[in-house]
Amino acid sequence: MTSLADRTVAALRAEHDVLADLARTLTDDQLAATSGAAEWTVAQVLSHLGSGAEIGRAPIAEAAGETVAEEDHRTIWDRWDASEPRAQAEGFLEHNSRWLDTVEAFTPEQRSSLTVELGFLPEPVPLLTALGMRLSEVANHSWDVRVALDPKAEVDAGSAEVLVELLAGPMGFLLGFFGKPAELADPVSVAVPGAGLVIDDAVTVVDHIEAPSATFTGPAGAFIRLLSGRLKAPYDEGVGVEGGVTLEELRRVFPGF
Repeated sequence: MTSLADRTVAALRAEHDVLADLARTLTDDQLAATSGAAEWTVAQVLSHLGSGAEIGRAPIAEAAGETVAEEDHRTIWDRWDASEPRAQAEGFLEHNSRWLDTVEAFTPEQRSSLTVELGFLPEPVPLLTALGMRLSEVANHSWDVRVALDPKAEVDAGSAEVLVELLAGPMGFLLGFFGKPAELADPVSVAVPGAGLVIDDAVTVVDHIEAPSATFTGPAGAFIRLLSGRLKAPYDEGVGVEGGVTLEELRRVFPGF
């Protein structure tokens, strides 16, 4: 049976292949276009993903015993920010490929046993958690790029399915950063694609809800966008919530960051 770590790596590879094929074809005008992250251009999103891959590869490689000459994060960000849009896109292709080559080379035993010191969390996390956090970043920002060219784009269904499972498991702690449960006056339980969303004193994704008080109507990718604050007009066509909470109320719980 394929492990969740294996499926996460496969989703990351699929995301890269789609975004890399697109990045190679982008015109200068498309690179300068506003992305789904309204404060960034398409090139800046690719730059964010590329610099994240450059910075994020070091702790993952070191967890497997590789010695990496690390550069100060601020220096890396400044270098990427100073690059021309075309160079930002090309840098994404280079560094995200290197990141993927590193994790794809791990053995099954390494994928199940390695822990990674990310630096911004209080203790090392299992490799699966680090992989899942990268998938969340890549899936959402891939949408930011693609929606600039296709207003009907959606977060990849395969990535969304894996992310829902991760959020119901090892990545559940991230919901404490994503959600503001105090925005709702009363607790709710929402049936979402492949899982359930519970909002009371905290925000939790669970495998299943027997008797939900509301139902999210839309694809799993739209649910992932809800959690990251991306389920906004005009990119919410065909998505809604039926029952004891409204979509607008859920948007207040997940304002984005």
